[in-house]
Amino acid sequence: MRIGSALATALSSAPSDRVVYDLTGIEHQYDTLLTELPGIQVRFALKACPVDEVLRCLAERGAGFDAAGPAEIEQALRTGVDADHIHYGNTVKSDQDIAEAHRLGIRTFATDSVEDVTAIARHASGSRVFCRLATSGEGALWGLSRKFGCTPEDAVRVLVTARAAGLTPAGLSVHVGSQQMTCEAWQQALDTLAETLTALAVRGIVLDHVNLGGGLPALGYQDRHGTPLDPPLDKIFTVLREGMDRLRDLSSSPLAFVLEPGRHLVADHGAVRAHVSRLTRRRGPDGADSHWLYLSCGKFNGLYEMDQLTHRMVFPGHLDAPEHVSAIVAGPTCDSDDAYGDGRHPVRVPASVTSGDPVWILSAGAYATSYMTQGFNGIRPLPCVCVRGQEGHH
Repeated sequence: MRIGSALATALSSAPSDRVVYDLTGIEHQYDTLLTELPGIQVRFALKACPVDEVLRCLAERGAGFDAAGPAEIEQALRTGVDADHIHYGNTVKSDQDIAEAHRLGIRTFATDSVEDVTAIARHASGSRVFCRLATSGEGALWGLSRKFGCTPEDAVRVLVTARAAGLTPAGLSVHVGSQQMTCEAWQQALDTLAETLTALAVRGIVLDHVNLGGGLPALGYQDRHGTPLDPPLDKIFTVLREGMDRLRDLSSSPLAFVLEPGRHLVADHGAVRAHVSRLTRRRGPDGADSHWLYLSCGKFNGLYEMDQLTHRMVFPGHLDAPEHVSAIVAGPTCDSDDAYGDGRHPVRVPASVTSGDPVWILSAGAYATSYMTQGFNGIRPLPCVCVRGQEGHH
């Protein structure tokens, strides 16, 4: 995975720890997505990167937003995007939050239960709803299969209830899991959408859109063994294009398609500039010697997802180091979970690193800021910097 030149320059010149985003890289990623999926309506999953400058650059490019509650809706509106380009994508919401979203101008709501539909009808009358179908989550790093979604049969019941309650049954949605690594998951989701569209047509419900959700992978991650993950992105796009054509053929009226990318747009264009606290060697309770690399950044201040993946790290002062050691990487807190994986997957680290040396943690643009605590162990959230540059790479 190459580093954008603007990102590399910003990381090199940073005098202290921070999260850096390359807005030019994010815009290029957005444009590439529209080229791969012509006509798609993008609703950026705001939770993946709630950074105002990032949101504004995407809004200026034409994106709308997938918001999970009133606070995210307000942040999305501050970009200048029209409320019609924001939907309330969370199926879990209180009566108060539904009413507040409606007051803010939101007229499209995700749902997956009759109870939620009843609440939307009461507190956001006349709104549009789209029903989220459950998926298995298989093939994704984070499956998202337990808390959200319903069966095709229940989706029919939900949307029939919505129609009877004076709402517009407008669409269906799926989410195949975050960082989905297979084509098969998308194919299965599209099959489920086709089945449900057909069942709804029998009940006289013709939808105007299908929301394909999130799940498109980032490309710069490594697994816990340090092996680059290699999602078949080209094949995924082919499956999506073919599936969209199939669903259009099934529909008796024009069918729009929505996508909710999050990490796919921002992960590889954000990085953390951290520093080494200490490289140590110590013996554990089992008698085995291990090297440990303690960093200033860990699970609670930028690397929340370290249980599932390993970010590529660059030690700019040690690029030609002759000797390396295998070290377990851990964050600075006194929480034992603040370490990569389960400790069985060490990372190759220059033996010459010392306290205070900078380290670049790459492909950290997704969820780095949104999962950051407000001061666990007195460690403050990292500041965020956004840069622009040409499309060169290092």
